[in-house]
Amino acid sequence: MGKAEVTSQYIIETVAPVFNKYGYAATSMSEVTKATKLTKGAIYGNFESKEDLALQAFNYNSRKVIGMVAEKMNAETTPAKKLQAMTDFYRNYYQLTKKYGGCPLLNVGVDSKHQNPVLLKRVREIMRKLQKGIADIIREGIRQKQFKKTVEPDAMALRILAQIEGGIFITNLLDDQNHMNDVMDHIDRMIETEMNV
Repeated sequence: MGKAEVTSQYIIETVAPVFNKYGYAATSMSEVTKATKLTKGAIYGNFESKEDLALQAFNYNSRKVIGMVAEKMNAETTPAKKLQAMTDFYRNYYQLTKKYGGCPLLNVGVDSKHQNPVLLKRVREIMRKLQKGIADIIREGIRQKQFKKTVEPDAMALRILAQIEGGIFITNLLDDQNHMNDVMDHIDRMIETEMNV
């Protein structure tokens, strides 16, 4: 990795929590320079614009979180255990992301909805990939006869993802981990009663 790539990576890693916590519009370039201890010229020498930097920071944040949950799920061998690993991961998600300003997908999704179509498009792409990933696990569970063949994978995956994101929202809003645990318990019961053979 050359010096320019190292500098770009340093900037992204340094400002990723700032953008995540305060949002695109509320994060000024002076806050970016203060966090990185670099000049605006150095920032713009590595990124085309503030929007480009915010997009790269969001990609970094979302890859980090998705990588952590994927690692837990990929360590399991059956579809049912993969879904259990996912709910187990999200039971600790609030504490895990609290120091970074919360869930990057939720934060940027809400923040960008009416003001940044580039970021909004990226959040939607990632949400669709997450839904597809969960649906693919459900399809494999049906194929392996762990899950009922009557389960509609795409619809069930969307319900699971919506409950996770809703749980993240209410947990952060009310600053109470118990809400996330309750939602994960509900997802586990839903899988047990509606999906398992």
